[in-house]
Amino acid sequence: MDQQKQPSLGQALLAAAMLLPGVVHAETAPERGAISVKYLQYKEDQPGMDRIRVHAPAVSVLAPIAGEWSLAASVTTDEVSGASPRYHTAVSGASRMSDLRKAGDVAVTRYLPQSSISIGAAFSTEHDYRSRALSLQGSLLSEDKNTTWTFGVGGSDDAINPTNRIVKGESRQTINVLAGITRVFTPVDIAQLTYTHSAGHGYYSDPYKLADNRPRTRDQNTLLLQWNHRFINADASSRLSYRYYRDSFGISANTVSAEWVQSLSGGWTITPALRAYSQRAANFYFDPVYDARIGPPFPPGYIFGGPALTSADQRLSAFGAITAGLKIARQINQDWSVDMKLERYEQRGSWRLFGSGSPGLAPLRATSLQVGFTRLW
Repeated sequence: MDQQKQPSLGQALLAAAMLLPGVVHAETAPERGAISVKYLQYKEDQPGMDRIRVHAPAVSVLAPIAGEWSLAASVTTDEVSGASPRYHTAVSGASRMSDLRKAGDVAVTRYLPQSSISIGAAFSTEHDYRSRALSLQGSLLSEDKNTTWTFGVGGSDDAINPTNRIVKGESRQTINVLAGITRVFTPVDIAQLTYTHSAGHGYYSDPYKLADNRPRTRDQNTLLLQWNHRFINADASSRLSYRYYRDSFGISANTVSAEWVQSLSGGWTITPALRAYSQRAANFYFDPVYDARIGPPFPPGYIFGGPALTSADQRLSAFGAITAGLKIARQINQDWSVDMKLERYEQRGSWRLFGSGSPGLAPLRATSLQVGFTRLW
């Protein structure tokens, strides 16, 4: 399995346990419980080549307890198959793979008159990778109930044992902290500013890729600004966000996204969305120019077993990307709702903003379809 992708899966579970859900964080216990069943189908491709396919069913439950507590839990399985490039965008017939990931998380929240505190745990496991995480989050509501401050801390521990035995018994540990403020400015405007910092050490290289040697520490900083506005006459809402990301690998990225949530008759809601992303390459990423003696995928002057940091992973390159999506949902009655979401993603080096993108890489495209239903009780 692709080790560069695996950490993001485990970290996503931790982030889901720590980050505020959307732009509003409830300070009162939910009055009703809910169970949601989702199914995700994801396909990734490049010109002339199918790459990754993912089938992922998931179940989540939210249960109020005694009017002052809530329990939230989810489980999912990802069936992954296809091919991941060994270097840049090159794939060989020997690089086919198949894997099954199992993951879950649980969080218990205690609600107080003007605050709440949550404790969460998460796990993710594959045949060559295991991640476990814990989190603690608290929030405090102002006297006028217009401002909420949120703080969180979490940690994860990952074990890495690739099947090719390039390394054995490797690990990675990460500490995450979060601070955020949510403010109701007007009856129709609400905004949120969130800062997260992640400090990790351990094994970050991809053992399934040749000439891949990454630093053993990684610091990550993210600043997220969100603003929601309600258009009462149109019975619609806009959701705008900007995200700035920077890490010690040398990657910096900007993301701008916009959604329009339009209510229709009969309980229907339609939400078109657009997201633009631009990234600078990691300091140790090298373009597809190879050593004249030993050829690809080794960079010029490559020394076997040497300490030089290198990677030909396309996800560490400089590029821009556009995601367009559409979500359709229907509230059938007070207990049942259904939804479907379709997204199309495309990534190209030439689409990078604020600088030139990495050359010599094939465009990357992905399509995802998610369907599901929710039952309240």
